[in-house]
Amino acid sequence: MSKAWTDLAGKVVIVTGGNSGIGSHITQTLQQNGAKVVVADLSVETGEQAENLYNVQTDVTNKESVENMVRLAVEKYGRIDGLVNNAGVNLPRLLVDVRGEKPEYEIDEKAFDFMVSVNQKGPFLCAQAAAKQFVKQDSGVIVNITSEAGMEGSAGQSVYSATKGALNGFTRSWAKELGKYNIRVVGVAPGINEKTGLTTDAYNEALAYTRNVNVEDLEGNYASSIPLGRVGKLDEIADLVTYLVSDHSTYITGTTINISGGKSRG
Repeated sequence: MSKAWTDLAGKVVIVTGGNSGIGSHITQTLQQNGAKVVVADLSVETGEQAENLYNVQTDVTNKESVENMVRLAVEKYGRIDGLVNNAGVNLPRLLVDVRGEKPEYEIDEKAFDFMVSVNQKGPFLCAQAAAKQFVKQDSGVIVNITSEAGMEGSAGQSVYSATKGALNGFTRSWAKELGKYNIRVVGVAPGINEKTGLTTDAYNEALAYTRNVNVEDLEGNYASSIPLGRVGKLDEIADLVTYLVSDHSTYITGTTINISGGKSRG
């Protein structure tokens, strides 16, 4: 008797930042493939949103909040099979504003601490809390959403790139620590993707300044820099995450997979 392609029926997966952007696409695709999804997001109210969809208001930078989220997920569904560390922030900033026209777009400690707290501390707290449950079960998967910027760097996004590089390091190290407990840890590194509601005018203005271009010129060379000739679709990222959470990827761990149309090759 053949199994369903993704083997996710009945599996429980936490998605941080799962209420918007890439996270919402991951949430929807996991649901469509039979998973029970716990959306851990600061923007939701705790409670059952729909069948097999449970929201938990979570501050991923706060240990107590994260541990409470994992506790509620286990109380609700009895186990956790996967964690997708998706929540993240990006504030384009220059190391030095050489032109001196926009000092607010030079890295300061507030911006640095904010990005490190959400992008680096958050995944650590969530992975630690989830892994304690995984060890009890002798199974589990952690998927870290990183970025091609974490492998190649990105002008005007050095702190963001550094935090995503740290996630790649977490992925490799945690896989070595947790493999003996039948726990896999993998990374997904998207490149340039279609816009989400998180791509705000303020973000575009900051990024354009850090790259010394006009806002309208930001997307001009995107397609030409990608071998496949187009930006990525958010559903393509969600499909990869769904595969990595599933039992069809049980020998993949300790690596970060580029999904960038060939623009970055790790």
